[in-house]
Amino acid sequence: MATQTNAIPFRQATRIQQSLSAGYEKRLLIWMAQRTPAAINSDHLTALGFAAQLLTGAAYALSAYNRAWLIAAIAFLALNWLGDSLDGTLARVRQQQRPRYGFYVDHILDSIGSVALMAGLALSGYMSWPIAIAILVLFLLLSIQSYLATYTLGEFRMSFWNFGPTELRLLLVAGNLALFRWQTVMHGHYKLFDFGGAIGAIAMAAMFLFHTAQNIVRLYNEERLK
Repeated sequence: MATQTNAIPFRQATRIQQSLSAGYEKRLLIWMAQRTPAAINSDHLTALGFAAQLLTGAAYALSAYNRAWLIAAIAFLALNWLGDSLDGTLARVRQQQRPRYGFYVDHILDSIGSVALMAGLALSGYMSWPIAIAILVLFLLLSIQSYLATYTLGEFRMSFWNFGPTELRLLLVAGNLALFRWQTVMHGHYKLFDFGGAIGAIAMAAMFLFHTAQNIVRLYNEERLK
């Protein structure tokens, strides 16, 4: 007897990935997926990425007491990249895609993990709470914009202005290493992570406003009243 399902018909959105590292990263991830042991599946990698993001936040918080935790945070960021980036590639390579489940789980966990990450940065003392909250709010706004565009336009944007999650992780790694030499900039007036975070927040706000306006104009023209 055939198994009945109540699954809602799903239209796969076009993935838009134009980050600086996208081409190299895609080839590397496919190579890794083809060599991943059969006992490891996409759910295992998703769980690894989520746990690693939580641990990154914890490492940042603990770095307030010992800067060696900044190195641990780099290791956890690498594990986060592995789990978060390889899970979808593995599903596609093995032809085991669950588009609705994967989309929902990946992005709800990313949102929770981002809260943990920014909270850890604020607790570390290397970034002030206002800057951390501003970055978190803007990240969530960009995410909401992307999810709404996925639904209304059928396009899932994974990067903005050639900048994606991998580039963000690389900036955090560079910042962690820089903290061992410089904790402040501009003659000691600003914390290093506050200065970089403020620049990042301004860029994220510009990305959000630009793409929101662009999508509104596009949707207005596509559904113009007669």
